[in-house]
Amino acid sequence: MEVFVGILVVVVGGLIGGSLGWPMKLMRKFQFEHCWFIGMLFGLLFVPWVITLSQCPDALEAYASIEPSVLIKSNLFSLAWGIANVLLGICFIRIGISLSFGILIGIGLSLGVTIPMVVKGSGLFSNTPDLASPAGTVVLLGAVIMLVGVILVAVAGFGREKILKQANQKSGGFLGGFVMCVIAGVLSCGISFAFVYSYGPIVEAMKAHGAGDTAASISVWAVGLLGGALVNILYPAFLMTKNKSWAVLTQSWKEVGLSVIIGANIIIAFTLLGKGMVFLGSLGASVGWGVYQAIQIIGGQGIGFISGEWRGVHGKPVRQMYIAIGILILAAGVMTYSKTL
Repeated sequence: MEVFVGILVVVVGGLIGGSLGWPMKLMRKFQFEHCWFIGMLFGLLFVPWVITLSQCPDALEAYASIEPSVLIKSNLFSLAWGIANVLLGICFIRIGISLSFGILIGIGLSLGVTIPMVVKGSGLFSNTPDLASPAGTVVLLGAVIMLVGVILVAVAGFGREKILKQANQKSGGFLGGFVMCVIAGVLSCGISFAFVYSYGPIVEAMKAHGAGDTAASISVWAVGLLGGALVNILYPAFLMTKNKSWAVLTQSWKEVGLSVIIGANIIIAFTLLGKGMVFLGSLGASVGWGVYQAIQIIGGQGIGFISGEWRGVHGKPVRQMYIAIGILILAAGVMTYSKTL
């Protein structure tokens, strides 16, 4: 039952995470920097800290009791993810939501799945099976299958790009977006590591001061996301200063609300990812991350198709994308099977 609940929670988190950029499709006044500044300020700082300070008794005292190296390590990981997240936001504009997620996730998948089985995490993640174990072998098989699906996503993306250029439709420059997605992919697994390698000490400290399970789990994100929040808030602030566009933030309260939804989506997705990893037990760091990534791609594809990113594209690229989605679902199923071993 815990495995089923864990997979379900991760799947929902992946769908939300994969579709977090949809409000950008509805914006007319806000550019990337405006919606990202408000969304990340709300999602990465405001929400987790309000929950932590209100639901975890003596939260600051609990944090002070933790070995500083744990908090530093967590923030360095989230800093790497923060850079990846900014690049992802730019890629949304350049090559679209669906392709951005597909390419980025494929690059970060191998690291995110394998490293926790080599360098053990904290708390329950310290018991993660080795790569050479039966469960580890199945997880790696699932990762390989998923990479095949991601490669097919990229191939479909090049095909889409070619068709749109032939039709003289707007294209954001697939090659440049692809390069940024590769860099972002390498750094993207930092968000998983920020949780996996600091979960044990932080949750233990919070529970010792009277916090409940959910609040203690969110407290891991609250302090761990500071490094990532720094990048995701300061970079848009720099762009608005450079372009002298701070005043745009007050021009549409509707788009302010849409930006807040982006922030809410991201912290909800992370919270569900963390809870799902815990439900999945010692293999949660690898299986949870792998399934989350696969579902993120599927969620991103759904938004891409619904919002018209593939409008006017027919034939082989579309078929390739459908096949890729099927392969990703298969990969998620293989990774889930590893829990039975």
